[in-house]
Amino acid sequence: MNKFDKSVSVIGLGYIGLPTAALLSHKGYMVKGYDLNENAVNTINNGMVHIVEPELENYVSASVKSGNLKAFSELQPAEIYIICVPTPFELNTNLPDLSYVFDAAKQISKLIKKGDLVILESTSPVGTTNKVYEIFREEGIDTSSIFLSYCPERVLPGRIMVELVTNDRIIGGINSISTDKAADFYSTFVDGDIKKTDSKTAEMCKLTENSFRDVNIAFANELSLICENEGINVWDLIKLANLHPRVDILQPGTGVGGHCIAVDPWFIVANDPENSLIIKTARLVNNQKPKWIVSKVAEAINNENFLNPKIACLGLAFKPNIDDLRESPAIEVYEQLSKKYERVFAVEPNIDSNFKDFVIYSLEDAIKESDIVVILVKHKEFLSPDVRMMLKKKMIFDFCGAFQ
Repeated sequence: MNKFDKSVSVIGLGYIGLPTAALLSHKGYMVKGYDLNENAVNTINNGMVHIVEPELENYVSASVKSGNLKAFSELQPAEIYIICVPTPFELNTNLPDLSYVFDAAKQISKLIKKGDLVILESTSPVGTTNKVYEIFREEGIDTSSIFLSYCPERVLPGRIMVELVTNDRIIGGINSISTDKAADFYSTFVDGDIKKTDSKTAEMCKLTENSFRDVNIAFANELSLICENEGINVWDLIKLANLHPRVDILQPGTGVGGHCIAVDPWFIVANDPENSLIIKTARLVNNQKPKWIVSKVAEAINNENFLNPKIACLGLAFKPNIDDLRESPAIEVYEQLSKKYERVFAVEPNIDSNFKDFVIYSLEDAIKESDIVVILVKHKEFLSPDVRMMLKKKMIFDFCGAFQ
């Protein structure tokens, strides 16, 4: 059998699932994507995409045209199943919600057969792959005849189609043969190194990577608060400190967003709260930053005696130059300011339609209408000399270093 003859079912066609499905189909696999979002399914089957990611639409269009990629609203049988569903956390408790993963496992159990390979890519707490294994057993599957592994995604939005191929991958199976089967599969489309381990180590590796980044961002964000109190320019401070050969401080910002760094550390804390004190504290520091930003804007408004301030919030995505709003601290800032003041304008150049309950304004209109401009995300559209000229007579708050 040709290595590309096996069919692949990708469960969840979001920011990871769709690029993965598009890449696999581009490589020659017959890919059956599955998602509950009817609009996403229809959009994909028309050769278009419902998310913003460079080169993704070209991959999807070509793969749909070739017949190698088709999206469905029901799970289709395959030889390889890749689970790319969300793993959110509960806001009140910060505990992980694994219901999407477990639902996917139960659906797979209705179709899986001897020799099939199941791969969990969704970021998950340690032990989740073993729980999927137990679900298969409870559903009456002969688990000795199938293969199950964990392989976390580790891509950067804006570079996903490149990094799916070039990045190293960590693969951990529930047993060594499952690890080998998954490694053989990834070697057909990944140029980076493939590192083999067990499922629990692979799960912890993903959480560790993002928790490390969260802790370092928290240090920068905490510095920004301290420097504000001391009248020190934090951007200049960090530039000077980073001249030390063994210091590499990150840049402060509006907070931390996205489905990885803002979520994954809580999975470690939930499993072992007694021994994850630094990780938990970093989460609290980064979660507090949007509230601090709102307080600084409100303080300035009070000091200047603005009676009816008009505020432009520049940027809603969780990081520059993407359309991803998941866990975005910029949205939290916008929503809190909107509760305090009547005229708050949201600007997000990567989104061409209104979102939830608020209107997206053009950059030019928002600046023209506003007295105060709050820069929350360092989008390239905000950095031009023309924008600086437009902002000359405005009260400006730059919380992401756009003009540093």
